[in-house]
Amino acid sequence: MNLIEESFRRLFPEEEFAYTTELAYNRRLGNFNANIRRKRTALAVNLNLHWKAIDNEIKIGLIQHLLLKVFKRRGRTPNIALYYNFIKNAHLVAPKTKSDPILEASFQRMNEQFFSNTLERPNLRWGKAAFRKLASYNFHSDTITVSTLFQTAEPGLLDYLLYHEMLHKHLKFRQGGERCSYHSREFREAEKRYPEQEKREKEIEAIIRNQQRTLRRKKSFWGWL
Repeated sequence: MNLIEESFRRLFPEEEFAYTTELAYNRRLGNFNANIRRKRTALAVNLNLHWKAIDNEIKIGLIQHLLLKVFKRRGRTPNIALYYNFIKNAHLVAPKTKSDPILEASFQRMNEQFFSNTLERPNLRWGKAAFRKLASYNFHSDTITVSTLFQTAEPGLLDYLLYHEMLHKHLKFRQGGERCSYHSREFREAEKRYPEQEKREKEIEAIIRNQQRTLRRKKSFWGWL
């Protein structure tokens, strides 16, 4: 079965399929990640190697999800629903290979305080010194990534960042029509239960401002040399 063609025909049954296709599995992409490229009449899909053993019906949902992005359309199929349900549970099969001791200590504190120690530990890693994406949870690889801006932050602030991402892992996401909601009312209400939330938000803003000022000073210094 040509999975790309089959995915297209099920997604756009009234349209002609006039593309050459290439589907490849590789280790370069993160766990259960994938991407698609469209060049005129060619479609190329790259899948992480972990997808190779997954049922074709789920992979068709993944490819349809990618096709909607590359063709800039909206749509919903039973296969896409299968794919979303698979991603919600991908943490069960995602390898656990990364665990930073500082982040793990924070995870354990939050897991005990808010989740009754019921959350399985995800991969925990530091990312880049990002000013916008301060922390994130990747459903595909079961990984929480935190900006290195907070490597020296006091434990309470780091706990707040971890708590937000742990809520994503705990509550997953909701499928409503053609879109997924990651910050539902339930999520927002749970987020507000963190003690001194407003104080933590102000502390985060202060750290970002200080880091940005430091970066500007460095750029100015090197500019004068």
